[in-house]
Amino acid sequence: MASLAEAARLGISAFEDSPRVELRSDRGLEEVEIVIRAAYRQVLGNEYLMDEERLVSAESLLHQGKITVRGFVLAIAQSELYRKKFFYSNSQTRLIELNYKHLLGRAPEDESEISYHVDLYNSQGYEAEINSYIDSQEYIENFGDNVVPYYRGFKSQTGRKNVGFGRIFQLYRGYASSDRAQGQKQGRLTWELAKNIASPIYPTSTKALAGISSGSRGETYRIRLTQKASPNSTVVRQSTTELLVPYEQLSSKLQQLNRRGSKVISITPV
Repeated sequence: MASLAEAARLGISAFEDSPRVELRSDRGLEEVEIVIRAAYRQVLGNEYLMDEERLVSAESLLHQGKITVRGFVLAIAQSELYRKKFFYSNSQTRLIELNYKHLLGRAPEDESEISYHVDLYNSQGYEAEINSYIDSQEYIENFGDNVVPYYRGFKSQTGRKNVGFGRIFQLYRGYASSDRAQGQKQGRLTWELAKNIASPIYPTSTKALAGISSGSRGETYRIRLTQKASPNSTVVRQSTTELLVPYEQLSSKLQQLNRRGSKVISITPV
C-alpha cells in the first residue's frame, strides 16, 4: 500500500481513501443505487453513462434481490453496451487488459495470462472470456457475491507478483479519465509483457507531476522527456533525453523545458 504522501503524488489517493462498496442484506433503495453507480463506474472504466444506456432490467433484478452484485457486474460486462464501448473498437489484447482492470481490479502480470485469454476467446467466444474472470477463484476470494470490484493493483497482495503494481499504472490514467477517452486501441502492456520486464511508473496527470513539489531538499530527480529536433536539423524524429535535477532546481527546470516545447514523460526520484 502506498503512503498517503505517495498516493497523493502518484494520483491514486482517491482509491486509497475510498471504502469498498458492498451490498448488505439489510440494504435499502439508496444503498442499491450506490452499488449500481459504483458497478457502472468500475466496469465501464469511468465512462459517462447516459440514462438511456442503463441496463434497466438488470438493475430491477438487483433491486428485487434476484441477482447478486456479481450477477449485475456480469450483466454489464456481457451487455451490448460493454461490447460497443470496449469489444468492437479495440484490439484483442487491449480488450483483455481492460477486462482484467474492470473485472479483477488489476493488470495482467505476464504474457501467459494474455495468451490464456486469447486462446479462450478464439476457442469459446466472448461470453466465455467474460465469464472466466467473474467465475474465477480470484474474483470470488476478493469480491465474493456482494462487493463491487475495485482497483486492487495499487496495493501489495498475497499471492500476486509485485510487478503488477507497475502494470496497473500503465492502464490507469487518472481518476478523472475514462478508458475510452484515452483513445488507446492497442494493448498498453504488449511490449513489457513480451519482454517480461517491469513496467515503469509514470505520473498519470499534470496533478501527479505537480505533486513532485512535495519532495525534500537534497533529493535528486530524474526527468525523462522528448525533445523536438532543431528547425535547422535534418533529423525529424524526436529524441528521448534524461536529466538529473536537484529538488531545489526542479520547478525552474520544468518551466524552462516547457518554454522549449519539450514534453516531460516522467519524473522519478533517483
